[in-house]
Amino acid sequence: MPIKVLIIDDSALVRETLSQILNSDSDIKVIATASDPIFGAKKIKVERPDVIILDIEMARMDGLTFLRKMNETVDPIPCVVCSTMISDGSENAMKALEYGAAELIQKPALGTRKFFEESRVRICDAVKSAFKSTGNIKKLIPSPIASKKEIQPKLTADVILDKPTTLQAPLETTEKVVVVGASTGGTEALKDFLTMLPDDAPGIVIVQHMPEHFTQAFAARLDGLCKIHVKEAQNGDTVTQGQALIAPGNYHTLLKRSGSRYFVEVKEGPLVSRHRPSVDVLFRSAARYAGKNAIGIIMTGMGDDGAKGMREMHDTGAFTIAQDEASCIVYGMPGEAVKNGGVDKIVPLSNIAQTMMNAALIR
Repeated sequence: MPIKVLIIDDSALVRETLSQILNSDSDIKVIATASDPIFGAKKIKVERPDVIILDIEMARMDGLTFLRKMNETVDPIPCVVCSTMISDGSENAMKALEYGAAELIQKPALGTRKFFEESRVRICDAVKSAFKSTGNIKKLIPSPIASKKEIQPKLTADVILDKPTTLQAPLETTEKVVVVGASTGGTEALKDFLTMLPDDAPGIVIVQHMPEHFTQAFAARLDGLCKIHVKEAQNGDTVTQGQALIAPGNYHTLLKRSGSRYFVEVKEGPLVSRHRPSVDVLFRSAARYAGKNAIGIIMTGMGDDGAKGMREMHDTGAFTIAQDEASCIVYGMPGEAVKNGGVDKIVPLSNIAQTMMNAALIR
């Protein structure tokens, strides 16, 4: 049975476009749409959805109020917030997370075909992640025959960072650098991981699949919770002890090295493994420029972004860690990395910080 979705948005164009995107996935079916939460509540009484896609700014009742009321019920329906209002400031985005949003997706003020086509995978993944977060054990088996609309080229990190004929680790240094990749379920996983770190933790670079603008608010939120400093990465930022850099949404972020100094390059480019930023891009650059001086961590997320890059890190002597299945919202990315032979240690989320610190001290 497909995942049943209710779309609540005051834009008829958005309702129609999201319906087309979701119905193109054989695991998802849009059963109803509504222009505001009041109409949405009536649709729920007729047929209960598995997941709700929810706008914030609407007539009669705003989405945040509906979300809060929904998650105060005995049996809440998981909600994916899809709104333009999470791009301009962190308050709405943080409130949405606080009120129990399963996922956040930034909706453009002016929708374009390119945006929706590029976001199709993320939107469908967000719905599946929200559905799985309820603890439902239903297996999602993709249709063996994909529609023409579903077929998209899946580019590798070669389009951003050329793969050398042989992978050679850089010169030895005592400086360790940590690279982290996460996707669906990653916002809370990263919070748990980073808040456990001491203020002298090695420098960290993170790719979390997120839309543009939201990463700045996400970094600011983490900075207020952690002992280390957390900020959205800017091109040329030095990777330093006691700091984590979050890759900005819609830009690839690479680790580079000049002498003993590690820094990040933030750049445009096509989607890699259907994502921008891509974990594969970050991990491959770490294999190239850090080698055995790097520690790689892959966390909860749907799909396989990061699996190839983590194998390249492993092959150059880096120590690699995967979050275990039991503590993941979605075991896609870590599971694929394990299958690909690039993982040295599999640990629960609660142990990742200590495992990383131990590795940094002994390597």
